[in-house]
Amino acid sequence: MKEKLTCYIIDDEHLAQEILEEYVAKVPFLELKGTFMSPIEAAAHLDRDKPDLLFLDINMPDLDGLSFIPMLNPKPMIILTTAYDQYALKAFELEVKDYLVKPFSFERFYKGVLRLYQEQVSRQLPEKTEAKAEPKSEQEYIFLKVGHRIQKVATHEILFIEGMKDYLRIHTAKEKIMTLLSFAKLEELLPAQDFARVHRSFMVAIDKIDHIERNRIRIADQIIPISDTYNDSFYKKLRGLA
Repeated sequence: MKEKLTCYIIDDEHLAQEILEEYVAKVPFLELKGTFMSPIEAAAHLDRDKPDLLFLDINMPDLDGLSFIPMLNPKPMIILTTAYDQYALKAFELEVKDYLVKPFSFERFYKGVLRLYQEQVSRQLPEKTEAKAEPKSEQEYIFLKVGHRIQKVATHEILFIEGMKDYLRIHTAKEKIMTLLSFAKLEELLPAQDFARVHRSFMVAIDKIDHIERNRIRIADQIIPISDTYNDSFYKKLRGLA
């Protein structure tokens, strides 16, 4: 069984390289095989090392990260590390595994690489006969600051989340919970495969959707719009679940 994921860092900024090297060094199942200033420099070593994973910047001189990805054969797993968020849709069309917008925390970095490592390990385990284990979400509950208390919220009970300026309103079948939190931070906490952002002000639990009609989602007695900004990524996620 594979004990470590070997990786390259490809980034033309020395500070970004140092941060990634520090993050990689903290993770016992990652092994750094090389750090490079450009895709062209890294390409000369790919056949030798055959890394499992590339931490790849987008905007670099000579050859940008998005143009480099289609040239890779075989293609390692890719995590994009960039200061720009506008390339996310293009990146996921290229089947990257994660998209980290600088500056990102170690917590966010670790969550991404842990998911990849667990996927690799699960592929190598012998298939078991259908038995006791029931599928579980990546994260069964989260803790949110609600007023002066920290409240435990089961993720399977969430219907949708509504943005209220600086607050989020978490709608469950039982109650509505107000928390001082951003959508970006909440997306880090929730299991990505179970939730989808559909509007600047709304995120929905995919399994709670009753139906979709004319770019509007029905969940319980609530109608939630799908905005043009999130239209493509939302329907792509639905196709991936089909």
